Amino acid sequence: MKYRNVQIAALGYELAPVVVSTSELEARLEPLYRALHVAPGQVQALTGIRERRWWEPGYPLSRGAIAAGEKALAAAGISPQEIGVLTYTGVCREQFEPATACRVAAGLGIRGNTAIYDISNACLGVLNGILDVANRIELGQIRAGLVVSCESAREINEITIARMLARRDMEQFASSLATLTGGSGAVAVLLTDGSFGSSRGHRLLGGANLAAPEHHDLCLWGVVPDGSGGVVQSMRTDAVKVMTYGVELGRRTWENFLPEVGWRADQVDRVICHQVGSAHQGAILTALGISPEKDFTTYEFLGNMGTVSLPLTMALADEREVLLPGDRVALLGIGSGLNCTMLGVEW
Repeated sequence: MKYRNVQIAALGYELAPVVVSTSELEARLEPLYRALHVAPGQVQALTGIRERRWWEPGYPLSRGAIAAGEKALAAAGISPQEIGVLTYTGVCREQFEPATACRVAAGLGIRGNTAIYDISNACLGVLNGILDVANRIELGQIRAGLVVSCESAREINEITIARMLARRDMEQFASSLATLTGGSGAVAVLLTDGSFGSSRGHRLLGGANLAAPEHHDLCLWGVVPDGSGGVVQSMRTDAVKVMTYGVELGRRTWENFLPEVGWRADQVDRVICHQVGSAHQGAILTALGISPEKDFTTYEFLGNMGTVSLPLTMALADEREVLLPGDRVALLGIGSGLNCTMLGVEW
């Protein structure tokens, strides 16, 4: 896929306020570690994640998405009335219906001749939303669109810790470790056709998708019967297979991505990866032949925020002037399913 008329005009984000250290979570698991004869510190040692953030209990997802959206609109100087599409793309949503995007749109004052809906695709939601909006802009259907997301790890972390302590077996321990890397945050990506004012956006050149749906059962998050007539959240991950097959899918996507955007590997100035942890980062960069110096990471202090991780990391890299005008920036997204999306941006 290629684009000629699409720009990332602004990014907005909201960090959750409650900082939770990995050592704090592992202290709660001390009875499990003792029962399994496991040394403390496994989560940080395996992932490199020192802390993550949680929202306060009961915090509405729409509130975080609205806050991020307001920042993006203000940064670009674009009014809500000029938004032709708003899509909410988080794994976490407030209800089955209506779309969480509707509450976000109401909070932002977006209404009328606007498409408003949710997109869901594990950790790739925001990237999929970017492509959906970009297609509408490229076709001349809209001039501007907003992609928002808000993720919360507090609830599933609490449930998972309780389940680990109740079962105290190695199988539950292994399938739950990835859950404990989760973090919380919100993000907004504003895309336009470049016709608003004189500010220069970041040109979206195009990208590539590749899927391996035969691996759809490696990471599952949903609701299951609780044994008492109700349901409870559950998440399990085969972290080793997710990394093994995900890295291979990423390698094949990279081979398609480079010619699609007209780059050679040595011409890529910066990469922003989905933030899983140190093992995944090292594996994917090695597989793609990318120097770690070209990567910018946030997982050590923000954990894995699902759909929010990659775009919020991009926003922080821009804010800290890691991304410079003219840089060729590759966005490398891999999500459960398995799906891989890579996008090229001329900063």
